[in-house]
Amino acid sequence: MSNTEQHKCPCCGAPVDFDVESQKLKCPYCGSEFEISAVEQSEKFKENCVEDSINWGSEQSDFKAGESDGMKVYSCNSCGGEIITDATTSATKCPYCDNNVVMKGNFSGDLRPDLVIPFKLNKESAKEAVKKFISGKKFVPKIFKQDNRIDEIKGVYVPHWLFTCDAKANVNYHAEKVRRWKDSRYEYTETLHYDVFRAGSISFDNVPVDGSSKMPDDLMESVEPFDINQGVDFNTAYLAGYLADRYDVTADQSIPRANERIKNSTLEAFRDTVDGYTTVNPVFANVNSANGKYKYALYPVWLLNVSWNDKKYTFAVNGQTGKVVGDLPVDKGAIWKLRLLLTGVLGAVGYGILWLITYL
Repeated sequence: MSNTEQHKCPCCGAPVDFDVESQKLKCPYCGSEFEISAVEQSEKFKENCVEDSINWGSEQSDFKAGESDGMKVYSCNSCGGEIITDATTSATKCPYCDNNVVMKGNFSGDLRPDLVIPFKLNKESAKEAVKKFISGKKFVPKIFKQDNRIDEIKGVYVPHWLFTCDAKANVNYHAEKVRRWKDSRYEYTETLHYDVFRAGSISFDNVPVDGSSKMPDDLMESVEPFDINQGVDFNTAYLAGYLADRYDVTADQSIPRANERIKNSTLEAFRDTVDGYTTVNPVFANVNSANGKYKYALYPVWLLNVSWNDKKYTFAVNGQTGKVVGDLPVDKGAIWKLRLLLTGVLGAVGYGILWLITYL
């Protein structure tokens, strides 16, 4: 076998040699042994895989003549965000940074949303959900639970791009089976290595990507899921009494995040089909899509800030389900008390074991 044709060890990547005694390919570095057919199958699988190819198309439309009449744009002097609302809504604070906003003028020039998920949760219910969320956390300072001040809560339609596609994927996992046993003299560990391959198709419907740079992606994704089946065709009437964030992340700019979410979900779905191993880790995967489309939607979110100790804590409430996410202050004193308690308990257990060993 020439150097150009020499196989590589699937475990460590080093060149493998043919072992006469075992009649297998053996790695001189990590000691792993492989059937020749298994290594050839693995390499053939990888050769047939190509780079990820996920392409998207869109059928976006603009607002119809007169449809956006009466809609206004507010601009935040602090974060630069632009908020859209109807002419009757009074907006004096930015829902993201809580600073003053000023009237900029009449709305014009954006793409028309394809659909909107209407608010199902009213303002008072959102406030109560936040209070319940705070009170249920163990390591939040008691005084924060009792003395926090919930500032004005705002209902905001957050712009999202929804991606739909049919995907085909090839995934290669490195799996291990570990077996341990012992006798009167030694403890043994046997580790068997496997190349596991999965190939198939999977469909994705309406994978959401936040279209607002002011809304942190992790916060928005944490407040998911939203039931898109309750979405309705967009109508400006749904904005009455609420704010709508003007998207500043375009669909094209959102594609890398959409591709990442689709690929991660594919790996998780295929991983669920791999059973019977101690560990399973993806080595590589390629995803190719067809019929990729995206559309523009508005998701309902209640945003509010809690003031405490001259610091603001921002919370987001799913306006459809009531799920709450947000940052909280931590009672360091309570954590230290827990650590001391655990240290004391472990110390007492250790002393008890030592006493038993000494006096038995």
